Amino acid sequence: MAKLPQLPVYYYLDHFAEMLGFVQRTYAPVLGPEHHAFMARFGGLSRDARCLLVRMINRRGAIFNRSLFNYPEIDDVERAASDLTAAGHARELGEADYADFVSCLPKDVLVTGAHAAGRGEVRKSWSKPKFIDYYLERIPFSVAAHHCGARNFIALDGTRPIEFLLYLYFGKTEVNLKNFALRDLGILRTNRETSFSARFTDAEEALASFHYSQILDSLEVGTEPVHRRAAVELLSGPACGTQFAGDLRSRAAHQTGLFFEKAGESDLARQLYRAGSSPDCNERLVRLLYNAGDKTEAEALLQRMIDDPASDEEHLFATDFYARKFGGRRTGLHTELLRSGRTITVDDTHRGNPEAGVAGVLRREGTKVYFTENVLWHTLFGLLFWDELFESTRMPSGFDWLPHCLKDRSFRRLFAAMIDEKLAAIASGSALPLILRTVAARWGRPNGIFSWDHVQVEALRALLEGSSPGAVATIVGSMCDDFRGMRDGFPDLMLVQDGKASFMEVKAERDVIRRNQLTRLRQLGAAGIMAEIGRVDYRFDPEQDYVVVDIETTGSWSNGDRITEIGAVKIRNHCVVDEWHSLINPQRSIPAKIVQLTGITNEMVRDAPVFAEVADRFMEFMADGIFVAHNVSFDYGFMAYEFERIGRRFRFPKLCTCAGMRRRYPGHKSYGLGKLCEIYGIDLKNHHRALCDARASAQLLNLINRKRSEERHSAEAA
Repeated sequence: MAKLPQLPVYYYLDHFAEMLGFVQRTYAPVLGPEHHAFMARFGGLSRDARCLLVRMINRRGAIFNRSLFNYPEIDDVERAASDLTAAGHARELGEADYADFVSCLPKDVLVTGAHAAGRGEVRKSWSKPKFIDYYLERIPFSVAAHHCGARNFIALDGTRPIEFLLYLYFGKTEVNLKNFALRDLGILRTNRETSFSARFTDAEEALASFHYSQILDSLEVGTEPVHRRAAVELLSGPACGTQFAGDLRSRAAHQTGLFFEKAGESDLARQLYRAGSSPDCNERLVRLLYNAGDKTEAEALLQRMIDDPASDEEHLFATDFYARKFGGRRTGLHTELLRSGRTITVDDTHRGNPEAGVAGVLRREGTKVYFTENVLWHTLFGLLFWDELFESTRMPSGFDWLPHCLKDRSFRRLFAAMIDEKLAAIASGSALPLILRTVAARWGRPNGIFSWDHVQVEALRALLEGSSPGAVATIVGSMCDDFRGMRDGFPDLMLVQDGKASFMEVKAERDVIRRNQLTRLRQLGAAGIMAEIGRVDYRFDPEQDYVVVDIETTGSWSNGDRITEIGAVKIRNHCVVDEWHSLINPQRSIPAKIVQLTGITNEMVRDAPVFAEVADRFMEFMADGIFVAHNVSFDYGFMAYEFERIGRRFRFPKLCTCAGMRRRYPGHKSYGLGKLCEIYGIDLKNHHRALCDARASAQLLNLINRKRSEERHSAEAA
């Protein structure tokens, strides 16, 4: 096991000081008297006390057993604890800490304490939750504190200024410094900018954002008391003067409102939704009002959402709901769109990855297909506006990757002239050179918008050249206005036929179309880019290519052994249409027992290509095929690992001829390849050579597929 690096003695204190210094320099206008007072008090503490406070902040929970403090950088823990108490950063336990105190005690202490308090019925066999409930209900805090050693404990106090400083630094409600350790251990990558820009420049905005971020963070616990406290803090919380703080409040109001709506407290839920005012909150509020019979207010709210929508999704919901509830239309847009979609027959081996199945069918029809979903549009946006996002904009800290102007929707306002210029370049058909220059100059530079591994230059070219330039500019312009609102929901596939690009969202049976997906389809259509639903009909497809593979190896362990031979047979419509074969140099010696089994010697593979040299040819042979083998997990596992060695992904739908024969031809004692070939009269002259075994497995596949074909015809006849 690798030895963990030794951290410097004052590691945690130094990083806390790094954070404080950064916040003092970057957020001076945002800090209030309580924050300056904390930093002054902290600077006046002894080094031991500072180290202990930082250690406590960095640990889970808010109460600690002082007898367990054992830190190499602290000489006198008791003196440090006393200093913290005197400075107001720590205190003795009180009634409010009772539940936390009991929760952190071991069972033997709980049993001993209860017995000392005269509660003889307590048993060590009880579960911890039962102990906690018993103490809280039957034993006063003062008694438990006396008999269970509360004097040995200390609680953090006055931590709100610290939590706010950490929030300013990390942009989220961090309560410890673990990200520093992850950074220094090389686990968490950080950006290397040397100067940064404050994420908040206004104290009221920062405090409001902090308040609602804390509420959101607390809701992860999910208990009723937490939600009740959140409801109070939401309804009495500070006003939101910015979009960013308002979005946080709306998210918290939506989550809390859903909790009370499910609990049957509709009045409270309505109050919370009104406090949120986001599209999500408005939708739930409309539904509650309508279901409660208050149709006049529901209709009025819908009209406001239609006349002045906060987003395309809100407008879509409002018009759809209004048409169904007040306009007499019987079906929703989701249902109508699904029903209007094109039905595509896909081989049922593609269950679990219908997009790949649809892509294969469309390619056979002569359509060029790209897997796009959100990646294509994120890549286009990030490459086109790279200079504005990553050269003209500084990140809030080394731990941030996404510019804050995309989070608070200020991107359009800050860079209006440059955005208009680049949207005009798209509209005039001259954007591709700008994008290619960015690719050449910035390749591999980390960012929070797209991954360089997923950049498809040809797909970008096809989109820009195969769509109306003004249409693409319209969609990208909407991303400039609200990037986070449009970060997902784009269709799965881009189709290019006769040079024209269109999009398809793939939906298998029982799949539903989500609101954001429906919105993107309508946005694309409204802009002038064809976008449709592809409804998958799973059944046996004889036109599907099946690639029956067999490999020989140096042993049975895919992580350590290597491939020595690959044989593959392509089947279409029950016929062999192609074959592929190669010996492979495993770059290690073949054991004698394997030589005896396969007949493949070290001399035979000495001058054979290594796997990396045949990988492209094998992938071309696979194309959109289904990977088939006898005991498929063995062959597929080896192939996947060999591709992983060369840094490439190997992903295909699988079919096992062994499992398929067991299912459709039951009753045999053995389903080994040799035995099945003997039973069904299949030629197997050179068993344990790859191409021979692949040819034999291909004949088993045909037996299986004929049964599948019969099942399909029977189902259609019924």
